[in-house]
Amino acid sequence: MFDIGTPELIMILVLALLIIGPKDLPRIGREVGKVFRSFRKVADDVKESINQEIIDVKEEVEHSLDQEEKGEKLDKRIED
Repeated sequence: MFDIGTPELIMILVLALLIIGPKDLPRIGREVGKVFRSFRKVADDVKESINQEIIDVKEEVEHSLDQEEKGEKLDKRIED
């Protein structure tokens, strides 16, 4: 996702430990985890909403095409 390798991750953790301190690091880690889960949930909800809208539009188009086809058949019968 972020293309972070092991050395970079170790450096980030060491810096976090030095800046935040060992006492608050677990609490901050939990909070960051909650934020990422929240972002993921929102992104999944948006994706699901968009997919549902696409399905609804597709069904409407198919229904309209079916109605148009029925109308053309009826027009042919009337002409004959």
